[in-house]
Amino acid sequence: MFALVESGSITKYLSGNQGIQLGDLKYPRAIYTLWTEAERNAINIYSIVYDDTNKKDERWFINTDQSYAFANSTVTATYGSATAKAHADVNEVWTQEEIDADRAPDGTSDGDAKNDSDGNQIVTRGLKYNLIQTVKSQAANELAKTDWYITRNAEKSTAIPSAITTHRDLVRSRQAAMETSITNASNTPALETLYTYTTDSDGVTSRPLAEIPTL
Repeated sequence: MFALVESGSITKYLSGNQGIQLGDLKYPRAIYTLWTEAERNAINIYSIVYDDTNKKDERWFINTDQSYAFANSTVTATYGSATAKAHADVNEVWTQEEIDADRAPDGTSDGDAKNDSDGNQIVTRGLKYNLIQTVKSQAANELAKTDWYITRNAEKSTAIPSAITTHRDLVRSRQAAMETSITNASNTPALETLYTYTTDSDGVTSRPLAEIPTL
Protein backbone atom coordinates (compact mmCIF):
# COMPACT_ATOMS: atom_id res chain seq x y z
CA MET A 1 0.00 0.00 0.00
CA PHE A 2 1.02 3.57 -0.68
CA ALA A 3 -0.12 7.02 0.35
CA LEU A 4 -0.24 10.36 -1.42
CA VAL A 5 1.00 13.15 0.83
CA GLU A 6 0.19 16.76 0.05
CA SER A 7 1.24 19.71 2.20
CA GLY A 8 2.38 17.32 4.91
CA SER A 9 -0.93 15.45 5.14
CA ILE A 10 -2.10 12.12 3.75
CA THR A 11 -4.75 12.83 1.15
CA LYS A 12 -5.19 9.47 -0.54
CA TYR A 13 -4.38 5.80 -0.09
CA LEU A 14 -3.18 3.90 -3.14
CA SER A 15 -3.27 0.16 -3.72
CA GLY A 16 -0.64 0.28 -6.44
CA ASN A 17 -2.76 -1.59 -8.97
CA GLN A 18 -3.47 1.35 -11.23
CA GLY A 19 -1.86 4.53 -12.45
CA ILE A 20 -2.46 7.98 -11.02
CA GLN A 21 -2.81 11.51 -12.34
CA LEU A 22 -1.14 14.26 -10.38
CA GLY A 23 -1.89 17.68 -11.76
CA ASP A 24 -1.36 17.56 -15.51
CA LEU A 25 0.87 14.49 -15.38
CA LYS A 26 -0.25 10.89 -15.63
CA TYR A 27 1.84 8.11 -14.14
CA PRO A 28 1.49 4.40 -14.97
CA ARG A 29 1.11 1.79 -12.26
CA ALA A 30 4.69 0.74 -13.00
CA ILE A 31 5.83 3.51 -10.65
CA TYR A 32 4.88 1.22 -7.75
CA THR A 33 7.10 -1.62 -8.92
CA LEU A 34 9.84 -0.14 -11.08
CA TRP A 35 10.51 3.18 -9.37
CA THR A 36 12.67 3.51 -6.29
CA GLU A 37 11.18 4.81 -3.07
CA ALA A 38 13.11 8.06 -3.55
CA GLU A 39 11.65 8.51 -7.02
CA ARG A 40 8.13 8.01 -5.71
CA ASN A 41 8.77 10.34 -2.80
CA ALA A 42 9.75 13.03 -5.29
CA ILE A 43 6.14 13.07 -6.53
CA ASN A 44 4.79 12.81 -2.95
CA ILE A 45 3.93 9.09 -3.00
CA TYR A 46 5.20 7.06 -0.06
CA SER A 47 5.19 3.36 0.78
CA ILE A 48 3.25 2.66 3.95
CA VAL A 49 5.38 1.19 6.74
CA TYR A 50 3.36 -1.11 9.00
CA ASP A 51 4.19 -1.04 12.69
CA ASP A 52 2.71 -4.12 14.38
CA THR A 53 4.24 -3.41 17.80
CA ASN A 54 0.84 -3.13 19.47
CA LYS A 55 -0.87 -5.81 17.41
CA LYS A 56 -1.74 -8.90 19.43
CA ASP A 57 -3.05 -12.37 18.72
CA GLU A 58 -6.70 -12.00 17.76
CA ARG A 59 -7.58 -15.25 19.50
CA TRP A 60 -7.06 -13.42 22.79
CA PHE A 61 -7.28 -9.70 22.05
CA ILE A 62 -9.35 -7.21 20.08
CA ASN A 63 -7.04 -5.00 18.05
CA THR A 64 -7.84 -1.43 17.15
CA ASP A 65 -8.10 -0.19 13.60
CA GLN A 66 -4.83 1.04 12.19
CA SER A 67 -4.14 4.75 12.20
CA TYR A 68 -1.92 6.42 9.61
CA ALA A 69 0.50 9.29 10.11
CA PHE A 70 3.15 11.09 8.08
CA ALA A 71 6.34 12.19 9.81
CA ASN A 72 10.03 12.29 8.99
CA SER A 73 9.32 11.49 5.34
CA THR A 74 7.59 8.23 6.31
CA VAL A 75 3.97 7.11 6.31
CA THR A 76 3.38 4.73 9.20
CA ALA A 77 0.36 2.57 10.02
CA THR A 78 0.10 1.71 13.71
CA TYR A 79 -2.29 -0.02 16.07
CA GLY A 80 -3.50 1.39 19.35
CA SER A 81 -3.59 -0.60 22.57
CA ALA A 82 -5.34 -3.94 22.14
CA THR A 83 -8.18 -4.92 24.46
CA ALA A 84 -8.12 -8.36 26.05
CA LYS A 85 -11.17 -10.48 25.34
CA ALA A 86 -13.18 -11.40 28.42
CA HIS A 87 -11.65 -14.52 29.95
CA ALA A 88 -14.63 -15.24 32.21
CA ASP A 89 -18.36 -15.25 31.56
CA VAL A 90 -20.09 -11.89 31.79
CA ASN A 91 -23.55 -11.74 33.33
CA GLU A 92 -26.05 -9.15 32.25
CA VAL A 93 -29.37 -8.42 33.92
CA TRP A 94 -32.07 -6.23 32.48
CA THR A 95 -34.22 -4.10 34.75
CA GLN A 96 -37.89 -4.89 34.97
CA GLU A 97 -38.57 -1.72 32.98
CA GLU A 98 -36.34 -2.97 30.16
CA ILE A 99 -38.03 -6.36 30.23
CA ASP A 100 -41.51 -4.78 30.09
CA ALA A 101 -40.48 -2.52 27.21
CA ASP A 102 -39.26 -5.52 25.27
CA ARG A 103 -42.52 -7.47 25.50
CA ALA A 104 -44.84 -7.79 22.55
CA PRO A 105 -48.55 -6.90 22.98
CA ASP A 106 -49.37 -10.52 23.84
CA GLY A 107 -46.93 -10.45 26.73
CA THR A 108 -44.22 -12.52 25.05
CA SER A 109 -40.74 -11.33 24.25
CA ASP A 110 -40.18 -9.91 20.77
CA GLY A 111 -36.90 -11.78 20.62
CA ASP A 112 -34.56 -8.96 21.60
CA ALA A 113 -34.59 -9.45 25.36
CA LYS A 114 -31.34 -10.62 26.85
CA ASN A 115 -33.05 -12.36 29.74
CA ASP A 116 -36.37 -13.99 30.41
CA SER A 117 -39.51 -12.50 31.89
CA ASP A 118 -38.30 -13.34 35.38
CA GLY A 119 -35.17 -11.28 34.98
CA ASN A 120 -32.82 -14.25 34.98
CA GLN A 121 -29.26 -13.53 34.02
CA ILE A 122 -28.06 -14.05 30.49
CA VAL A 123 -24.41 -14.99 30.16
CA THR A 124 -22.04 -13.72 27.52
CA ARG A 125 -19.59 -16.57 27.33
CA GLY A 126 -15.94 -15.77 27.99
CA LEU A 127 -12.83 -17.44 26.61
CA LYS A 128 -12.66 -19.95 29.46
CA TYR A 129 -16.04 -21.43 28.70
CA ASN A 130 -15.35 -21.75 24.99
CA LEU A 131 -11.88 -23.22 25.52
CA ILE A 132 -13.22 -25.79 27.97
CA GLN A 133 -15.92 -26.77 25.48
CA THR A 134 -13.18 -27.36 22.91
CA VAL A 135 -11.27 -29.59 25.34
CA LYS A 136 -14.43 -31.55 26.10
CA SER A 137 -15.04 -32.02 22.39
CA GLN A 138 -11.47 -33.15 21.76
CA ALA A 139 -11.68 -35.68 24.58
CA ALA A 140 -15.06 -36.97 23.41
CA ASN A 141 -13.77 -37.41 19.87
CA GLU A 142 -10.75 -39.35 21.12
CA LEU A 143 -12.86 -41.59 23.35
CA ALA A 144 -15.26 -42.21 20.46
CA LYS A 145 -12.44 -43.98 18.59
CA THR A 146 -12.46 -46.79 21.15
CA ASP A 147 -16.12 -46.80 22.18
CA TRP A 148 -16.63 -49.93 20.13
CA TYR A 149 -14.56 -51.86 22.67
CA ILE A 150 -17.04 -50.83 25.34
CA THR A 151 -19.99 -51.78 23.18
CA ARG A 152 -18.47 -55.17 22.34
CA ASN A 153 -17.79 -55.82 25.99
CA ALA A 154 -21.38 -55.01 26.91
CA GLU A 155 -22.86 -57.12 24.13
CA LYS A 156 -20.41 -60.02 23.94
CA SER A 157 -18.51 -59.88 27.23
CA THR A 158 -15.27 -59.61 25.26
CA ALA A 159 -12.55 -58.24 27.48
CA ILE A 160 -11.38 -54.70 26.85
CA PRO A 161 -7.60 -54.64 26.19
CA SER A 162 -5.71 -53.12 29.11
CA ALA A 163 -3.96 -50.67 26.77
CA ILE A 164 -7.35 -49.32 25.69
CA THR A 165 -8.54 -48.94 29.27
CA THR A 166 -5.30 -47.18 30.19
CA HIS A 167 -5.62 -44.82 27.23
CA ARG A 168 -9.23 -43.95 27.99
CA ASP A 169 -8.36 -43.25 31.62
CA LEU A 170 -5.48 -41.03 30.51
CA VAL A 171 -7.78 -39.09 28.17
CA ARG A 172 -10.20 -38.40 31.00
CA SER A 173 -7.53 -37.43 33.50
CA ARG A 174 -5.79 -35.17 30.98
CA GLN A 175 -9.12 -33.55 30.10
CA ALA A 176 -9.77 -32.83 33.78
CA ALA A 177 -6.28 -31.37 34.24
CA MET A 178 -6.60 -29.17 31.16
CA GLU A 179 -9.99 -27.88 32.25
CA THR A 180 -8.60 -27.08 35.69
CA SER A 181 -5.69 -25.16 34.18
CA ILE A 182 -8.07 -23.13 32.04
CA THR A 183 -10.41 -22.46 34.96
CA ASN A 184 -7.55 -21.32 37.18
CA ALA A 185 -6.13 -18.87 34.62
CA SER A 186 -6.44 -15.46 36.25
CA ASN A 187 -6.76 -13.41 33.08
CA THR A 188 -6.57 -13.49 29.30
CA PRO A 189 -2.75 -13.22 29.10
CA ALA A 190 -2.57 -16.24 31.42
CA LEU A 191 -4.80 -18.17 29.02
CA GLU A 192 -2.61 -17.14 26.12
CA THR A 193 0.44 -18.46 27.97
CA LEU A 194 -1.24 -21.85 28.42
CA TYR A 195 -1.61 -22.13 24.66
CA THR A 196 1.81 -20.78 23.68
CA TYR A 197 4.12 -23.41 22.21
CA THR A 198 7.82 -23.43 22.98
CA THR A 199 10.64 -25.67 21.81
CA ASP A 200 13.16 -27.09 24.28
CA SER A 201 16.82 -27.88 23.75
CA ASP A 202 15.93 -31.34 22.44
CA GLY A 203 13.70 -29.86 19.76
CA VAL A 204 10.49 -30.96 21.50
CA THR A 205 7.61 -28.53 21.03
CA SER A 206 4.97 -28.31 23.73
CA ARG A 207 2.64 -25.94 25.53
CA PRO A 208 1.87 -25.58 29.26
CA LEU A 209 -1.72 -26.74 28.76
CA ALA A 210 -0.56 -30.08 27.28
CA GLU A 211 -2.72 -32.00 24.80
CA ILE A 212 -5.43 -34.63 24.76
CA PRO A 213 -3.50 -37.88 24.17
CA THR A 214 -4.25 -39.80 20.98
CA LEU A 215 -3.79 -43.39 19.96
